[in-house]
This record gives sequence, structure tokens and C-alpha cells, in this order.
Amino acid sequence: MEKLFCLGVALGMVGGALIVANSYKARSLVKKSQSEIMQKVDEMMDEKLKCMCDREDAEKTEKKSKK
Repeated sequence: MEKLFCLGVALGMVGGALIVANSYKARSLVKKSQSEIMQKVDEMMDEKLKCMCDREDAEKTEKKSKK
């Protein structure tokens, strides 16, 4: 059962790659989706970095106020 599933996944990947390689619409859709995902990931990383910086600044001010 697992071998059949793995074979199906592999054939699906190969089939999808062939479709994308031979179809302009599919290729442009993949590129558009990739750019959207990368943009969302960049926004999430920027947000997390900002939160981390804010925490570090808060910790620094807290340490200074204790002294």
C-alpha cells in the first residue's frame, strides 16, 4: 500500500512537472504563486524580527532601570 502511494506521488510529480514545462499558462501560474508565497514569507519574517527586536529593547530598558 505504501509503495503504491509513493509510486503515485512520484508519477504525479513527474506529470505535474511535464505539464508545467509544456504549458505557458501553468508556468506563469506557478511563478505567480511562488512570488506570492515568497512575499508572504518575507512579511512574516519581518514581523517576527520586529517582535524580537522589540523584546530585546524592552529587556535592555528593564535591565537599565534595575541598575
